[in-house]
Amino acid sequence: MKKGDFLWILALGVFVAILVVPATHEIFIKLTTFHPYIGGFIKFAILATMGEMLAIRIAMGDWKTTNGIIYRALVWGFLGIVITLMFQIFAGGIQGCLSKGYLPGGDSKIAFAFFVGAIMNLTFAPTFMTFHRYTDTYIDLVYEGRKNITVTDVVSEIDWNGFVSFVVFKTVPFFWIPAHTLTFLLPSEYRVLAAAFLSIALGVLLAFGKRKKTKQKGV
Repeated sequence: MKKGDFLWILALGVFVAILVVPATHEIFIKLTTFHPYIGGFIKFAILATMGEMLAIRIAMGDWKTTNGIIYRALVWGFLGIVITLMFQIFAGGIQGCLSKGYLPGGDSKIAFAFFVGAIMNLTFAPTFMTFHRYTDTYIDLVYEGRKNITVTDVVSEIDWNGFVSFVVFKTVPFFWIPAHTLTFLLPSEYRVLAAAFLSIALGVLLAFGKRKKTKQKGV
């Protein structure tokens, strides 16, 4: 193990300690309950960025700081706010559909969790992932020294085949739907804790999906 491995594990350990120690756990719950957008921003800005760093470590064999890491973290924070909102929208919407018979399952907690995980990931997730891929690619182009970057420049740079075949068609059905089904089986006050750890996996999976093309080029 390298020094960076210990530092990464230490950082994760600190976050886990905040969630486990009763005093800080209570503060965290209050923060995410009364200030959900602030909690969502902090959670994803830190943990999803850690996930991206871990993906680089696994793929490249060493810890390397990604260009524009602060901007990437800010994007993750913004996405954390959006995801916090989407959790509420989809949970409330699915609950309403179940109670009115628009979806089968009635009061079943398993049906509720599955439909939230499935419908959210089949509708919202691809849009969210596309937005992230676009912003990530834009930051890459900026740090490559490109000037007057247009939408066409960014879109043409994205490996859409890898994005669709891996990120959308593989991670959504085989990871995200099961993962979010389990998440929404938890009491509502604990879903944010599960999402906090899933954001690490999110950073890893999206970074891996993006770097498959880079690795093939030998970069």
